[in-house]
Amino acid sequence: MSPEKKTHRITLRPLQAELTAHEGTALRDLLFEQGVEFPCGGQGRCRGCRVRILEGTAEVNAAQRERLSEEELANGWRLACQCAVAGDLVIELRQWDAAILVDETPFAFQPREGLGVAVDVGTTTLVAQLLDLESGRVLAVRTALNAQARFGADVMSRVEFALRQPADQRQLEELIRGQIGSLIAQLLSAANRSGAEVRDVVLVGNTVMHHLFCGFSVAPLAHYPFEPERTGLASFHACEVVWDHIAGSRIRFLPCLGGFVGSDLLAGILATKLAESETLVGLVDLGTNGEIVIGSREKILCASTAAGPAFEGARISMGMRAATGAISEVARERGGVKCHVLGNVVPRGLCGSGLVDTVAVGLDLGVIDSSGRLANGHNPWPLCPQVSLTQNDVRELQLAKAAIAAGLRILLERWGGASLSRLYLAGAFGNYINRASAQRIGLLDFPPDRVEAAGNTALLGAKLALFSLDGEDGSYGGLRRRVEHVALNATPRFQDVFVEELAFPQNSLALE
Repeated sequence: MSPEKKTHRITLRPLQAELTAHEGTALRDLLFEQGVEFPCGGQGRCRGCRVRILEGTAEVNAAQRERLSEEELANGWRLACQCAVAGDLVIELRQWDAAILVDETPFAFQPREGLGVAVDVGTTTLVAQLLDLESGRVLAVRTALNAQARFGADVMSRVEFALRQPADQRQLEELIRGQIGSLIAQLLSAANRSGAEVRDVVLVGNTVMHHLFCGFSVAPLAHYPFEPERTGLASFHACEVVWDHIAGSRIRFLPCLGGFVGSDLLAGILATKLAESETLVGLVDLGTNGEIVIGSREKILCASTAAGPAFEGARISMGMRAATGAISEVARERGGVKCHVLGNVVPRGLCGSGLVDTVAVGLDLGVIDSSGRLANGHNPWPLCPQVSLTQNDVRELQLAKAAIAAGLRILLERWGGASLSRLYLAGAFGNYINRASAQRIGLLDFPPDRVEAAGNTALLGAKLALFSLDGEDGSYGGLRRRVEHVALNATPRFQDVFVEELAFPQNSLALE
């Protein structure tokens, strides 16, 4: 009989949470449940899961020596993905209290009987809402970090993991199905309603999330031409996904539009009424997988581009999500900078909106030149005593903004060079980004008054789909036939435009 493992106490600050864990438990498994993210999938290739050991000890291995300086190691900083519990610990977290964007937009609907559930299956976060289908009222909301994120922050990391062996994709499938099923149970409990009342569940997400939930092979998404074998509506009975608590309901994962353009963008088209517009409008989801659509009543073009996780703070030296302690806004003040910190606490890092502001201000101050080089020996550039910007941070933002800007340019060229009357920004990052800063760095080359934050259009579109069966099967075939998917990787001009968009605009649009 093997000896019983020792149990140790883990204290998390500033959460003041008390956990217990057996000796040898991976910190990655323990801290993921508390909101700590692992951008590289726990491979020790980035610094995104840095934590500080205030009391106790944690092993230092080669991966940590490569990624952390001697000073950082001496001060207790560790990569959580490389450590295991060896005794009692007091840990200071850099990521916590993350805000996830939900949707409360009113909408017209045709009443139905029973309850419905709308789920935005994001790469990083999940949002689920329980609705009364007769009144249209939202009865409960639940959010969570996508449990798959422990295997990588971006979709390609998930694809890479899924393809290691068949059991690994199955693991991701069971993980996401189980987590969403748990969220639905929490919704019902919060609203004090019965699972027997749930008639319909609608899910939306990008192509990789669609495939990993539905059990479709992601292998075609791992190599050229990056086109999925299956993009259509996926329907299930609750028993097929082991959601016995809502056994009488129908589950629909709405169809994708092509390539990496998923049903989250289809939902966005529904939410913004883009397909009904008399003028040309656009919708951009500024995530790790940047999805872009432009269109009107005449036709619709869509594309996706690998923007990388910089907009979400990943691969940034002091990057973090939009959480307490994140610098979310930066402005010029008396020749220097003024930082707004979420939660009004000591700053701990930069989230995506703060990063865009920082670079915009740096361009206006001459700290950053149009090539993206930190000028006059500013590397790193200190923003405040605790947070600074490095040359590599600027390069990461350049790659992300160039991918989005180039994708938009190519679609507009395909349209015939027309200009957008309005550009909607979807998602949490689009909700918080300073539009003038986005224009200043060349991310969105449009007047700020034409750019509008649209909120969580994926979730709103999913709710609309609960009330619209779109014929017999809810496949939205009529709308999808109007959408042309433009494969940017197969567009000869894309690489040239991408290189052109790497540079920052030289003209100064000073921030107020």
